[in-house]
Amino acid sequence: MVHLIVQAKSKPIGLTDDIVSRIIPFVHKSVSTHGKVCFTWMGHKPVLQVSEPCMIREIYTNYHQFQKPRGGNPLSKLLVKGLIDTDADQWIKHRKIINPAFHVDKLKHMVPAFYVSCIEMINKWEEMLTKQSTCEVDVWPYLQSFTSDVISRTAFGSSFEEGRKIFQLQREQAELIIKLEQSIYIPGSRFLPTQSNMRIKEIDREVRASISSIIDKRVIMMKVGGIKNDDLLGILLDSNYKEIKQQGNINFGLTIEEVIEECKLFYFAGQETTGNMLVWTMILLSQYTNWQARARNEVLDIFGEKKPDIDGLSRLKVVSMVFNEVLRLYPPGAAVGRMIHEETKVGNITLPAGTHIQLNTLLLHHDRDLWGDDAKEFNPERFSKGVSKATNGQASYIPFGAGSRICIGQNFAMMEAKMALVMILQRFSFVLSPSYSHAPHTIITLQPQFGAQIILRKL
Repeated sequence: MVHLIVQAKSKPIGLTDDIVSRIIPFVHKSVSTHGKVCFTWMGHKPVLQVSEPCMIREIYTNYHQFQKPRGGNPLSKLLVKGLIDTDADQWIKHRKIINPAFHVDKLKHMVPAFYVSCIEMINKWEEMLTKQSTCEVDVWPYLQSFTSDVISRTAFGSSFEEGRKIFQLQREQAELIIKLEQSIYIPGSRFLPTQSNMRIKEIDREVRASISSIIDKRVIMMKVGGIKNDDLLGILLDSNYKEIKQQGNINFGLTIEEVIEECKLFYFAGQETTGNMLVWTMILLSQYTNWQARARNEVLDIFGEKKPDIDGLSRLKVVSMVFNEVLRLYPPGAAVGRMIHEETKVGNITLPAGTHIQLNTLLLHHDRDLWGDDAKEFNPERFSKGVSKATNGQASYIPFGAGSRICIGQNFAMMEAKMALVMILQRFSFVLSPSYSHAPHTIITLQPQFGAQIILRKL
């Protein structure tokens, strides 16, 4: 598996080449040889590889039976836990307390933060174009900074400078952890004082201390009534306090440790997914300039040169079609893991306890049987009548997961991405630079290995 990944990452591919064999070469090879439902071994553990919609729906629907995998390298758990890593009653408790933070009414208050972060990025691009009509820019680091600023402002409000530092540390930690994930885990190896192990643990301590300090200050301010609860952390602490008060028992709420984990998850998931969606959108619209023009025309029809507002963002049909197609071709997560703790039947297969299951999102999204002969091509038109029509009601499109465990931040990510794309399309046209190398790869999420070099032109 490691050999195939190293080989795949060693060189870029053509713009029209199949990306699946570069991103998940081992799974691609296994499924090509043995079919959409087959099994591989991870050491002594069987892993059921699933790329079949009926079975995927069944697994997502029965989340009590098909739970998050346990085991593996314990250092990986230092990156993100929180809601994404809980099961059963714990998950119900976390979801109930976190839900208010992502309610549409609350998201309306976050649109100004999206705007401020985006205008900062756009001003930098416009400065580069003051003395020339076109300019080559690697947009990937700028989009990462934008989404990290958004999550800093919306999660931590006035403490967003501290939030930026947390993001930079988590990014470094993710890169170290993915290297460990791609090697065979030897029990006990996390205790060895290797350079990577020591740095991963050091980052964990720094991140916890930073978030803990922000929470302590916030709790003090909340007690004296000197703050509005209109950022994610404030809403979460407020929701937690109300739940404890209503139930009359501290056990119904989240501990400070659990709040810290949720903040780390806000940060990592909120920044990564939207940044990836935007970078692949810009890369694809740079190639398919007809779709770029269609999206821009819609934006100018709705907003002209005015500042985007939430009502206009919700009316964007072409932009939504573009994002749906980008998420189909380049979903943030190439695969999702599940595990069973007792003998379980799925489809017509009976699985022994301890079996791991891998739901292959990327394979599903690129399957010609499900999407037609143009499955590998960028064609937002397929979503012109919405997702359910495009999928014929099958579980064949799952960029944010599915079932009751669907991503809680989905609306937040889409609104943020729409704001950014609208503001970019209002001000620039763009094409792919000849220096761009097409090399999608995974560091936890799907990103461009060598950046995203694009030629910007001021409108």
